[in-house]
Amino acid sequence: MKEPNASAQREDLRREAGAAAAGLPPLLVEAERVAQTVAAGLHGRRRAGPGETFWQHRPYAFGDSAGLIDWRQSARTTGRLYVRQNEWEAAATVWIWRDPSRSLDYSSGSGLPLKRRRADVLAAALALLLSQGGERIGRIGPFPRVFAGRTAGERLCEELSADAFDDAASVPPDAPVRPFSIVVYISDFFCDFDALSAAAARAAALGAGGVMVKVNDPAEELFPFAGRIEFEDYESSARLTLGDAARLGDDYRRAFAEHGEQLSSLCRNLRWPLLRHRTDAPASVALMALYAALNPRGAL
Repeated sequence: MKEPNASAQREDLRREAGAAAAGLPPLLVEAERVAQTVAAGLHGRRRAGPGETFWQHRPYAFGDSAGLIDWRQSARTTGRLYVRQNEWEAAATVWIWRDPSRSLDYSSGSGLPLKRRRADVLAAALALLLSQGGERIGRIGPFPRVFAGRTAGERLCEELSADAFDDAASVPPDAPVRPFSIVVYISDFFCDFDALSAAAARAAALGAGGVMVKVNDPAEELFPFAGRIEFEDYESSARLTLGDAARLGDDYRRAFAEHGEQLSSLCRNLRWPLLRHRTDAPASVALMALYAALNPRGAL
């Protein structure tokens, strides 16, 4: 019998891979690709220092008993004391909230993803990346739940894919966080700022760290519109018609910048990182920045 050549074998493998991928939700396929890109970039980048024992220790904090200090581990570092973590502390829960409101259902061009899609990809890819490291993944929503194990990312992805829009939930609800938990808010944050501030403050008061990821379409930042244009609010369906949109450009861009500064001030007060991501940039760049932002909090 004639042996199949290498080219034919590769073609068979491609067909099998395509058939397998066809059975997966598109969001999961995209999220896995983004997570794999970031994981490949992180491979081999561990720095000297806490190293592998990072999972079992955390920096000493005010109020910790001196009896909890691991003096041997502390002696390996310079100027830091480390406390041995309990098992539940070592496996921190990262709580993820993706804004379900309709304001994310926007894209200014056919070559750009919807903000909602990019937010979903970031949330799912982060969950996939963290679950491979043994983290518990919590989903913030009306019925908060925790996913554990290597399928945690896939299960979160399934829930995000099935989500309906909910314009009344544009502010993150409370989650059952505890010390050493981390909350990740992914949104455009076009919401009641006082309510957002209060929600974040409640999480911080319970001992949780946090990261905010602000997702915008480039047109929302640049306002490239000119001439007669009708704008529609996706959440209220209110309409505004401008005879010469360009005349509003400077005022709009100023208001957009002020909104960003409000968020920056809130995050500075909470000591949370604020990440800004535009949908014309690769999702992997945002995920890498998010991974790096979580690391000082002990999530990774």
